[in-house]
Order: sequence, then C-alpha cells, then structure tokens
Amino acid sequence: MKIAIVGLGLIGGSMAKAIQKYTDHEVYGIDTDQETIKQALECGAIRKEIAPDDLKEMDFTIISLHPRQTIDFVLTHVSCFKPGSLVMDTCGIKTAIVHSVTPPLQQQGCVFVGCHPMAGREFSGFRYSVDSLFEKASFIVTPTGDTPAHITEFIKYFAQKLQFGKVVVTTPEEHDRVIAFTSQLAHVVSNCYIKSPTLHEQVGFSAGSFLDLTRVAKLNEDMWTDLFVMNKEPLMHEINLLIDRLTECRDAMASEDSDRLRQLLREGRILKEESLKVTIEPSYMNMNLPK
Repeated sequence: MKIAIVGLGLIGGSMAKAIQKYTDHEVYGIDTDQETIKQALECGAIRKEIAPDDLKEMDFTIISLHPRQTIDFVLTHVSCFKPGSLVMDTCGIKTAIVHSVTPPLQQQGCVFVGCHPMAGREFSGFRYSVDSLFEKASFIVTPTGDTPAHITEFIKYFAQKLQFGKVVVTTPEEHDRVIAFTSQLAHVVSNCYIKSPTLHEQVGFSAGSFLDLTRVAKLNEDMWTDLFVMNKEPLMHEINLLIDRLTECRDAMASEDSDRLRQLLREGRILKEESLKVTIEPSYMNMNLPK
C-alpha cells in the first residue's frame, strides 16, 4: 500500500518511521520545509518527496498538520485525492475537523476518519521524531455513522502494528469533551501556573512536582491556540469547574477552616487513587482483525 504523510513534524515523522519499521507499506512525504524532506530521505523515513497532485497515486493519506492547516489543505487539494482511498488526520480535536473535511472528501469518493495518536514530546519537528513514539500509547479513532465498519477495523489494526497499546473508538464530539479535560486543561493550567513572578526564584527550591506541573507549558502556541479556540465550549466548561475548585480551597484557607480544607484535599486524594485502579484492555484484543 502506498501511504502519503502530509506534514513530517514530530507526529508525522514518527508515523513515517514507525510505518517503515513495522510494516511493508511504502511511505511518501509532503512538507513545505526542504530541510525536513532532506532529513526524512536521508534516514529512510520516506521513499520519495511528492507534491499534492501525486496524492492521486496514494491508497492512504495521513494528514499531520495543525488543525486549521489540516482543514485548509484538504479543502485546497480535495480534487487531488485518489477516489476510493482512505484519509485520516492526527489532530488533537476532532469535531471541527470531521465536520469540515468529511463532506468534500466524500464527494471525491474518499473515506475520512478522524484520529488522534495520544503521544508527544516537549520538542517538535522531524529531528525529534522516533519510531518508538507510539509504544504503549493510546490511539483514538472517531468514525461517524457513514464510516464503513471494515475501515474502522483496518485503522485499529494499523494502530496495533505501529505499537499503540490501546485503541479507543468514540465519536468526534465525545473525544473533544474528554480531551478538554485530559489534555487541553493541563496545558492551560501549566501555562498559567508558570507565569507567577516567583518563577524567577525557583532555582534550588523546585523538584519533581514543579517539573511535572510545568512540563507542558513548553508548547507550540500556534497549534494550541487553534486547539483551544476550536474546542472552546468543552474547554471553558472544564476551566470553570477548575476555578470553582480553586475557589473552594482558597476560601477554606482564608477562613482557616481546616476541617473543610482537609475534606477537599481528601476528596482529591481519593479520586486520584481510584483513577489509578482503572485499567482498559486494548480494544483490538481478541478480535478477528484484517490481515
């Protein structure tokens, strides 16, 4: 199978390397940065650089761009996609992407499935891509009512081959609701937390908790602005809930209500302990998957 990857950054580059390592598929690349293309060719991540017009030769296209770039690329080049081919994206939001690109791709005779590989690093760009990035990570698939069942099964199998540890199937809307809490809110909190003036005095006073909470403050502001704005309703809901919880703690401390503060802290500890007990078996286990 001929696979095109549009956007050879951290995720797209790691996809290319993992496909080359774990499958027999041919990988071709599209990227606007020629240095990236050069690196991808030199390390064998892609067989050849192609242009959008060459997508007519591709059986499977993976678009690994920022959210608005993904939509723009599809709408601009929709006539280039091979009828009968499969197209997926790797964006961190799904509803806006799926609603924008599915209709034009359907008219072209293609099947689009929104996907989200839950993996990453603090660094971006092809030079930081690795073929092991997806090992034991979660891969989210968001088919719609129009998605053929065998396409969903193929994507599950494809994710398994790339070493993902869990495959989760959900709707685009449910993905965005949950991801607002599990990913986006953490980036908002980290980015706001690190803006305290006390940051400049932390040397010698910080340890693991500081590093954990500030790790994702190192983000790509262009991509995350798109993610936040395009998923604003679920994210603002989570931010408002967080403000309520912070206010409870602040008010308990202000009134020196130790019993109330202890209760709030206990509630959080118990919720964390309970969450650690939850295990989800990979959804592709014990299934008859396509070869």
